[in-house]
Amino acid sequence: MNFLVDNWYLFMVAALSGGLLLMPLMRGGGGAGSVPTSEAVRLINREKGVLVDVCEPAEFAAGHAAGSRNVPLGQLEGSKLIPSNKTVPVLLICPSGARAGRAAAQLRKAGWEKAVAVAGGTAAWREAQLPIEKSA
Repeated sequence: MNFLVDNWYLFMVAALSGGLLLMPLMRGGGGAGSVPTSEAVRLINREKGVLVDVCEPAEFAAGHAAGSRNVPLGQLEGSKLIPSNKTVPVLLICPSGARAGRAAAQLRKAGWEKAVAVAGGTAAWREAQLPIEKSA
């Protein structure tokens, strides 16, 4: 018991570092279920991946990754715009990557093997100087 009392700061440091390691997973913008924009482009070009933007229609109209399909997060389940072949890569994107992370987790739970979020979302897509479209 004296060890715990005498070394309380070590336990605080361990708890803090563990929390910092878990932060990207809690935010939903990173972690194991996301890929950088370069990998997203590779999956689209080489493995016929489908890019799905899960933001709301007004956000989508303001600017989205070129060639993406708009399926708002709330309408993801049962959407005809999601490929029925569950082995095709499905790349999910939103303005920041947070909703896309939740959408990717939802699709993986439903059986899509290669559902991943684009890390950093549309902001990272734009930063990588990849094409952005605007709807009328």
